[in-house]
Amino acid sequence: MLPHLDDFLLNLKTNNYSQETVYNYERDLSVFDQFLEDSSTPFSRLDKRVVAEFKAYLASKDRKTAIKNEPGEGFLASRSLNRVLSAIRSYLKYLIDMDLSCPIAPEAVKMVKTEKRHAQVAEFDDLIRLIESPTYLENDPAIALRNQVIMEVLFSTGMRISELCKLNRADIDGSGKVFIMGKGKKERFVYLTPRAQEMLDRYLATRQDALQALFIPYSGPNVSSTKKRLSTNYIQMKIKEYRQKLKINVPTSAHSLRHGFATYLAEKGASPAAIQILLGHESLDTTTRYVHASDKFAEETHRKFHPLSKPKTK
Repeated sequence: MLPHLDDFLLNLKTNNYSQETVYNYERDLSVFDQFLEDSSTPFSRLDKRVVAEFKAYLASKDRKTAIKNEPGEGFLASRSLNRVLSAIRSYLKYLIDMDLSCPIAPEAVKMVKTEKRHAQVAEFDDLIRLIESPTYLENDPAIALRNQVIMEVLFSTGMRISELCKLNRADIDGSGKVFIMGKGKKERFVYLTPRAQEMLDRYLATRQDALQALFIPYSGPNVSSTKKRLSTNYIQMKIKEYRQKLKINVPTSAHSLRHGFATYLAEKGASPAAIQILLGHESLDTTTRYVHASDKFAEETHRKFHPLSKPKTK
């Protein structure tokens, strides 16, 4: 067992980290702990060589999951790998801050280079097709309405899927302003478009229950009726299902709707600072990584502004 791990996790809780964040730290550090145990490496002998071996292990097919200690599916992406390494660095920093024995400096745990991906933002028309698809892809009208409203709200507000799943009816004030508790327990307002507000009102008019959760499961083959709040996994699964049936070739998820929200606001001339506030980002640099010009917009910009775009006159 990693020394003082429980104290580290308790320190996160007392510093007001969310339950989800604490769980993620615990899960990632358990992978590291299991690696040390399997390789018969005491924590006191941790050095740069062991860190390098652990990074190679994370990037291999031999890695095991934290929960069931079973082989992981495929290779771990560089961003996921860096998340695990970041957890180790935070743990090592805690040991040093508490004047506890620490065999290696946190800075010795180097992050890996992340790949630069093409922007995962579908064209606007494809996003609209995706948002409206439950009306004809779902057999149950109640589920169709609820699932369309979910995507309408995601694209209208730019909120995170985790924020959406935590919404209660009381968070909607009727004017289109939505109060949410965001990542890092930061409060902010986001705003519904008139279209999203109308769809949400239609959905709420069908609710005959007294549950406070804004989006709830209905009994059926795909959803458990014992739960009182929809899960992020269910929403991601349905969006993936719709995208595949629509044959949209750009990988599109709930997070892609958030990227699309920022991208298309920027294309219409919205202030980056305003987009930053709406997304709930601390840094403007983070916001700029969310804003990707669509391929269509980039093509139109090239044709319009390239200095040699006009044909040569004879």
